[in-house]
Amino acid sequence: MSQRTKAELLLVVASFIWGSTFVIVKGALADTSPFPFIAVRFILAGLLMFWVMARGRLPRAVLLPNLFLGILLFAGYALQTWGLNFTTPSKSAFITGFSVILVPLISLLHGYRMRPANAAGAGLGLLGLYFLVMPSGIGAVNRGDLLTVFGAMAFAVHIVLVGTYTRRFSFLHLAPGQILVVGIVATLAVPFGPSCVLHWTGRLIFAVAVTAVFATAFCFGTQVWAQQYTPPAHTALIFALEPVFAALTSRVVTKEHLGGKVLLGSALILAGMVISEVWGGAGPAPVEG
Repeated sequence: MSQRTKAELLLVVASFIWGSTFVIVKGALADTSPFPFIAVRFILAGLLMFWVMARGRLPRAVLLPNLFLGILLFAGYALQTWGLNFTTPSKSAFITGFSVILVPLISLLHGYRMRPANAAGAGLGLLGLYFLVMPSGIGAVNRGDLLTVFGAMAFAVHIVLVGTYTRRFSFLHLAPGQILVVGIVATLAVPFGPSCVLHWTGRLIFAVAVTAVFATAFCFGTQVWAQQYTPPAHTALIFALEPVFAALTSRVVTKEHLGGKVLLGSALILAGMVISEVWGGAGPAPVEG
């Protein structure tokens, strides 16, 4: 089995874990507010990764890239977790999945040209996003959905930069560093959050354990390692499975019912992801000149 095949299989596993945790985090938010939860989750995961992967040391050259990646990751998770207070796990997952479609758009800033399939995927994704976020017109927009849209933008930039930095730095240093930054920034942000609640119930302890060890330490370590062997666009395509896994988990665990417009919007976003990455090539075409 080639390194690329191993990398892509591990990314599928990571997508399943991430998708299934939307329901877990939604339940945990009954016992905690977003920033304390993110702080505990990422500090625990970051310390675990720091000692296991980086052997307790980070080179000075990797500190600034980790800072950039960590701030983007914090923005994505803070907005996504905050948004989960007001929206459903499946909607949150599909809106977050919109980050996949944004990857080739952001790559334009790095000197790439948009392929027709990427443009078509972006158009389908935007239409799907409309049905998810504005099912009854602009006056009925759910603020949780809007928060998640901005979180998806942060995740998209993060995917692009991870693909860039893994060509220059070891994943053993990139993965734990950015996770620790997320935990530190979340801790500093607690006094400025909308609320500060942290009740240590069994449900919250389970959520912290699952999200810190599996959804953070394992999955982010896997992502950063795997992106050495697969391009950002292929990573993004595999991540398109995440909202599907989230919707299935939410349906099984919480019996969530998806209305017609939500199903249509989700299908359009998923179609946009697949079209953009399957027929859009391994990445946006370089601009000639």
